[in-house]
This record gives sequence, C-alpha cells and structure tokens, in this order.
Amino acid sequence: MDESGTPLGVAFGELAAKHPDDPAVTHDDVTVSFAELERSANQWARVLAAHGAGQDSLVSIALPNSIAFYAAALGAWKLGAVPQPVSYRLPPGELAALIEVADPAVVVGLEAPDGRPWLPADFAPDASVSAAPLPPAVPPSWKAPTSGGSTGRPKVIVAGGRGVYEEVTSRAPSLRIEPDGVFLCTGPLYHNAPFMFSLMALMLHNHVVVMGRFDAERSLALAEEHRVTWFYAVPTMMSRILKLSEERRLAYDLSSVRTVFHLAAPCPPAVKRAWIDWLGPARIMELYAGTESQSSTIISGDEWLAHPGSVGRVVSGEMVARDAEGGDLPPGEVGEIWMRPPSGVTTYHYLGATANARDGWESLGDMGHFDADGYLYLADRRGDMILVGGSNVYPAEVEAALIEHPRVVSAAVIGLPDDDYGNVVHAIIETDGDVSDDELRAHLEPRLVRYKIPRTFERTDRPLRDDAGKVRRSALRAARLPR
Repeated sequence: MDESGTPLGVAFGELAAKHPDDPAVTHDDVTVSFAELERSANQWARVLAAHGAGQDSLVSIALPNSIAFYAAALGAWKLGAVPQPVSYRLPPGELAALIEVADPAVVVGLEAPDGRPWLPADFAPDASVSAAPLPPAVPPSWKAPTSGGSTGRPKVIVAGGRGVYEEVTSRAPSLRIEPDGVFLCTGPLYHNAPFMFSLMALMLHNHVVVMGRFDAERSLALAEEHRVTWFYAVPTMMSRILKLSEERRLAYDLSSVRTVFHLAAPCPPAVKRAWIDWLGPARIMELYAGTESQSSTIISGDEWLAHPGSVGRVVSGEMVARDAEGGDLPPGEVGEIWMRPPSGVTTYHYLGATANARDGWESLGDMGHFDADGYLYLADRRGDMILVGGSNVYPAEVEAALIEHPRVVSAAVIGLPDDDYGNVVHAIIETDGDVSDDELRAHLEPRLVRYKIPRTFERTDRPLRDDAGKVRRSALRAARLPR
C-alpha cells in the first residue's frame, strides 16, 4: 500500500506550530487557537486510547456542534482511528443498531447500550493528561459518516481516502475552500457535508465558526462579525434567510463572503434566483453528490442563469441517465441517475449495506435528465415519485412551488392512496401565518399542471426537514397510511 502523504494528526500539529495563536474554532462566544486545539486533540487521543481506540478502529462521535467535536475527531486521527459522526439525538434503539453495524471502539457523547466504553457529552480531558505530540499514525479512512437520508437499518459510509493531508485537501480548490479563510459552518457536524467541509477548511488554516443550531439572522450576524469568506448552506436555510424582512436581511455586511456553497437537497429556483440577485452569481455555488462520492457535479451562479434549474456538469467520475431496462437515455428524457468513480479509484465502502450496482455503475435512487450541453437536472428520488393516474409527480417540484408563497416556510409532498387515481398528492406545510387551502391552490395554479396540485393540505408546527435540510418523505407517508 502507498504510505506517502502526511498523516492528518501530524499535519494539524505542524499547522498549530506555524500559527499557534490564530483562531481555529469559534462556537458561541468561545474561540480556541490552533495551539489550544492541538493540545486538546492530543489529550483526547490519549483518553480515547485509554478507552480502547487505536490504529484502524472507529470512534463514534455523538456530540452537538462544539469545539469538543473537533478535538475528538482530531484526537481519533492522531491515533490512526476513524471518526464516525452520528447524531447526538439518537434514541437507545437506533444507537444500538448503529453500534452493531459500526462496531466502534469508543462512543463519545451517548452511553453505549452494549457495555462498550463511552464518554459522556460533557466530558473534557483532565488537565493532568499529557498534551505532548503522539507518534505518527495514518487512519485507513478519514471519515465514516452514516447515511443522511436512509430509513430502517443504519449504514455507515467509510470514505475511501486515507487520513493524510494531501488526499483530504485535494478537492478543496474545486470547492472554493481557500487557505487562510473564515468558514461558517451552519449545519450539524453529524452530517457528512458540514463535517467534511469544515475539517478540510480547518486543515487549510481556516478559522471555523460553527453554529450550535441554525438561526437565519444569527448566521448573517456571524458572517459580518467574523468576516466570513465561505458560507455553508442548504436550501431550507437559504429560504429562511430570505423570509427575513428585507430591512433586517440587508442590514448585515456580507461583502467578505466570496462563496455561498449549497447542497444536500434540490434548491427551489425562486430561492436560488433570489440569492443570485442579492449577492451576485459569481458567489453562489452548488454541488450534487452522495456521501459515497462516486461522482459529482458543480454549478456556478453564472452557469445556473444560462441553465436554470440545473445542478451542473460532472466534475468527478461519470454519470448517465438510464431507463428501467438499463439503456442510456438521450438528452431531455428523465431516468435513473447512475454513477461510477474515476478509473481505479475507490471512493467508499459500506458497513451494513450493499450498493445498488449494475455493471460497475451505482445508483443512489435519484431521477433526472441531462441537457444537450451535459448539464444535469434532478427530478427527485425514485422512491419518492408519485404516480397519479399514470402521470409522474416529483415532490421536489411541488415543494419548490409551495415555498414561493410568502407564508410557507417549508413543505413536504407525499402520495396517498386513492381508489380512482392510484395516488393523490398531499402537502404537509409549515407556515408563519394563516393561509387557506384555496389561497394555496390559487398560488399553485399558474405554476403547476392540474394533476400536480395537491388534493389535500395539512398544517404542522413541527420542522419538516432536519438541520441539514433533509426530509424523510417515506416516514411521513407511512405515518399517514391506514393501519
């Protein structure tokens, strides 16, 4: 095996030695320097080792966004172990299922139900623990997140890249993560993208400003206060920021922001266009990829204006749209999106799952089409598509139209059984004021053909999407089916 490259733990130590007093991570009103984070990471490494972690083992980190999260992840790297971020909200049953799949040496933040070593959420290494550097160790993988949108049995996605600086930071230029910047992390670190991007930024001497929980106006205040250069977002966050009054939204100085980078879910065209109008197309970037990273697309705001609704052209690996029989589809025809990585590259492997594979290609279940210029347009997840009287309805399209209404904060669209049509469209909406069903239908009529307009509407005061912008339509549908 090729052992070239600088181990991540060693690389961070070198960074801390070069920039000891520079801010590394800010959470709430607390900031730690690179030297302070290096010392904490070395202490965490020794504590994790005392609890059984070591070379090649997994360390499950179930902490809320915090400085401790980064110290624990760096500590795992320093042992040659693999950080495995999981939600700190996992109930005991889900945690037990995850542990059965991942088999971590240590669980940080939640009590392990099977008696294995664990550390409580408020744990901090004792001052007596040595903060001296550790011997170099290369993790076999630099991360192992769980699937963000799966249901049922959990699966762990172990990244194919080793825990060396050169491999981890190699994608940074295409993501516009530049050295010496200020990175605003608005999403939960137990999701792949905030975890991955913010740690890449940290390794490139960025000051990482991490929010405990997303708040629209607070994100703008932090961007102004810390002179943020790279702003992570998902469409739900973008929509909520736009829902602020123009007076409040424009009161904040975002001139330092060079890149607003969004992903994780389809972005309603109206939301995307509003951000482009606000900050200019050159600063808006979008990525489409799975945590598995077999292939990816990227699109700039300028490209999006020429190809509205697209998620970009392929920049890594390969993608094709295929019909149910596996035949390649011509431009403009919607099919299942199949991916494969560059030749000779392994981007991940699963624990607890098997890839949906065919002849060297893999599918994550997304539907879409390419245009004649090679730009990809997503339709929706295959499993979420609603068949209404023989016509396909893609929930994301209906949700995007609903969110354009000024009173709709978020929406989730599902299909419910119907004796006549097979299925009918049902919308679950979160609003910030009263809006009648008739008003919603009047809003949708000029935007959607008749069979796509929801037959029924349901209000909820509970968030429909998680902090990473994900919605589990299958769970919402199951909860509303007759028992």
